Amino acid sequence: MGGGLLKLDHNEPESNELDDESVGNFFDSLPEGFVSNALALTSPRDVCRLSLVCSIFRSAAEWDVVWEKFLPLDYQKIMAATVDGGGGGSVQFGSKKELYLSLCDHPVIIDGGNKSFWLDKQSGKICYMLAARDLSIVWGDTPRYWRWISIPESRFTEVAELMSVCWFEVHGKINTSMLSADTRYVAYLVYKSTPNTYGFEYHPAEVSVGLSGVEITDERQVKTVFLDPEVYQRQGYEQGQIPGRRRGMFNPFSRLGGQYNVGPPLNGPKPRPDGWRELELGEFVIGKEKEGEVEMNVLEVKGGNWKGGLIVQGIEIRPKPS
Repeated sequence: MGGGLLKLDHNEPESNELDDESVGNFFDSLPEGFVSNALALTSPRDVCRLSLVCSIFRSAAEWDVVWEKFLPLDYQKIMAATVDGGGGGSVQFGSKKELYLSLCDHPVIIDGGNKSFWLDKQSGKICYMLAARDLSIVWGDTPRYWRWISIPESRFTEVAELMSVCWFEVHGKINTSMLSADTRYVAYLVYKSTPNTYGFEYHPAEVSVGLSGVEITDERQVKTVFLDPEVYQRQGYEQGQIPGRRRGMFNPFSRLGGQYNVGPPLNGPKPRPDGWRELELGEFVIGKEKEGEVEMNVLEVKGGNWKGGLIVQGIEIRPKPS
């Protein structure tokens, strides 16, 4: 039998194609409120696709009831807690769709400047970046090892610049109740190297992500990664010659041209559109219970050599692309 939403005349040739005009007439006969409620049960990506089908979908896709469903339940509290006062969303934006798109394209600073909040545009899932001030950095308050500076390319007022340490250790935590349920997340260290970066070419770092108090398992693995982008770019060679860099404050004029046996390929930093680099730390799943605290760790403590020159903006947590 022929396909379609309307019954075909038996004298007409069979067809598996929908009649565009008939489809349009069918949907146009539905109450717009009914269509908007149905759209709210889908996803932001589906709403955008369906709005191209016919005029009734396009009109219903503008209703606040659709986009409010994609906003967090406590979005008004979040907007009110932004650093600039927020305005509660409904006052600052003409529609919930405008608010949703703004929260996707323009992260807001919350928690006294310690966190950045936004939404994934395709799914509406919650995303965060924990500022460097919100992380636990070993020796972070000792000016000899770290210093806190302001740079225009950071979304936060302060970033942490590594002066010189032999023990590099950074930890971050976030409560699972702050994130979207039934979602697989990925955590990233967001940082950049400078012309003065040195010491990370001699030993890789170890990273891990998992629920607090949970031992290392298949769900919480320790991975070995490169923090130095130059070493990461050269890992295709079994043994690469790394250009010499300044050794540090205890031997500032010596140059090193040491070799590092790379071995199997390891993970490393990737460039971001905002000019920073991100290093994947690991994945974790938020279940329906949403109870607990997720820990994210970056350590380079085994090499024993002095290293410095990195600038840490924070740790970003966002949904894994589907």
